[in-house]
Amino acid sequence: MTTIKSFEDACKVLNLEPEKVTPDFSMFPEKHQKAMTAHAKLVIIAEAINFVENDNKPWSPDWTNGKWDKYCPWFDMNNGSAPSGFSYFDYAYWRSTTNVGSRLCFISSEAARYAGKQFIDLYRDYFVI
Repeated sequence: MTTIKSFEDACKVLNLEPEKVTPDFSMFPEKHQKAMTAHAKLVIIAEAINFVENDNKPWSPDWTNGKWDKYCPWFDMNNGSAPSGFSYFDYAYWRSTTNVGSRLCFISSEAARYAGKQFIDLYRDYFVI
């Protein structure tokens, strides 16, 4: 997991070419382009982290299994907690419901914590207007 320090590292784990899997959002309003690019990258990063954490096997959350936990990073938007007001706070887990998309869930609390801290700038670009 800690070998994935960038979007390019995640692409390497999944045998993808970064320039080919990053969509061109130039036709969308400029104010949304950064968030859309961040989301596309976070999807690949989450897949790669889960792949590594699952012994190099693909992983997807099973929403029909209420006993199988799914994890995602949780962020804080309080003024003063970080220069931008956006900081990693903790991780949250769900069993059969969620507040985030399945593509941004993680197999373990450690994976969610790592992603939230290592890729905080991408999460900020995605979540904050």
